[in-house]
Amino acid sequence: MTTTPIDVRIAKEDDISRRGFLKAAAAATALAAPYYVPARAFGANAPSNRIAVACIGAGNQGFLDLKLFLDQPDCQLVAVCDVNRGSAGYKEPGDVRGREPAGQLVEQFYSKRNSSGTYKGCDTYNDFREVLARDDIDAVVVVVPDHWHELMTIAAAEAGKDIYCEKPLGLTVAGQRRMIEAVRKHDRILQTGTHERSNPYVRRACELVRSGTIGDVKRVVCHVGRHNKVGPGPGWQPMPVPDDFDYDRWLGPAPDAPYHKDRCFYNFRFIYDYAGGQITNFGAHSIDIAQWGLGTDDTGPVEVAHVYADFLPKGSLFDAATHTHFRCKYKSGVVLDCFTAEPSVRTTFYGTDGVVSIDNQGQNALVIPAKLAPAELAKPVKYHSGGDHVRNFLDCVKSRSEPAAPVETGHRSATICHLGNIAINLRAKLKWDPEAQQFAGDGSEEANAQLDRQSREGWNA
Repeated sequence: MTTTPIDVRIAKEDDISRRGFLKAAAAATALAAPYYVPARAFGANAPSNRIAVACIGAGNQGFLDLKLFLDQPDCQLVAVCDVNRGSAGYKEPGDVRGREPAGQLVEQFYSKRNSSGTYKGCDTYNDFREVLARDDIDAVVVVVPDHWHELMTIAAAEAGKDIYCEKPLGLTVAGQRRMIEAVRKHDRILQTGTHERSNPYVRRACELVRSGTIGDVKRVVCHVGRHNKVGPGPGWQPMPVPDDFDYDRWLGPAPDAPYHKDRCFYNFRFIYDYAGGQITNFGAHSIDIAQWGLGTDDTGPVEVAHVYADFLPKGSLFDAATHTHFRCKYKSGVVLDCFTAEPSVRTTFYGTDGVVSIDNQGQNALVIPAKLAPAELAKPVKYHSGGDHVRNFLDCVKSRSEPAAPVETGHRSATICHLGNIAINLRAKLKWDPEAQQFAGDGSEEANAQLDRQSREGWNA
């Protein structure tokens, strides 16, 4: 696939390129903080003055993120990448996703804003490495199955790209630590896709908890959703790989496995080779809020225990736990319970003097007693923070300041999800050292072995 360079005429007229402008902003940050580049500095609608972004992953969440980035006036989508050329069969049977539908979405969006009514400037790729090789791309959106997050993020950081990485940050604790190392070594901005960090209502609720408004927090309850898909049971049979779907590349670093339509696309999250079930899907939000409210973004619990879990019959394609409950204990004595429930409530803090509860999508915060609630939390709201989270990322790309959900924060929250899965799979109660980031004591050898995964030969990061 040949690449089409973005328009550089404005850069010549202004005697400063888009990339040069971003570098100038970074240099200024070292001298003055916080540094903010006003939107007007990028010109009206000149593509050459916008942050050039590529979206790696064009599935269900990929389309959602793509639309959020398209809505940003100082951002230009110049490439999309996916191993699927295009097909139906994503979260809903009629959802058509893939690189070509995504590319068409981008070009249709920009065509409507172009005086000529046409636009050709979004390239499509099957191999993400071709995207990273382009010098004209500033940032990438990594929105692929969890088992790909580490490899793509490290490669993007090494290529000098800033990264918006969907939640959970990675598939393993050790892999996430390698992601942190790469991001910091190459001085990249990484925003974890835990978008409640950009939700002002969730922020205010967490401020109440951290300021002692509800007294000393004794317990936090985090909900994760039930499985919303049904996979084939024991005796399932492999299926032919569809045309225009690069299944070997989809597997990537994961173990070799026969193709089945319910293994890929949206359903990957229910298979441990690629994700952590609903614990890492919903828990990446609810546990992240718990960490925020407790003020423990740079640490974690000291104990994690299996309480309950059930699984589909052995031999089913979906092998992640279907209903779960694990319990963590922090050094402060705070107990965190995470279990399966309807996701109408994400996270609830129980203090000695009151309760703060944050509902699904951060659309409302309930404070008990109500007299403790500030005005903005005293009435229900309808709010989704995805757009604000993308906005925060782009602002930080320009200013080179820390985003709302930096890589270390995403790592610590996702780590608790991974610890929960390890305790559940071992049916164990385990001691955790949040400083060394290792298990200790009885059962630690077997548990520590699950902190990392061996990549399939030829697919190492």
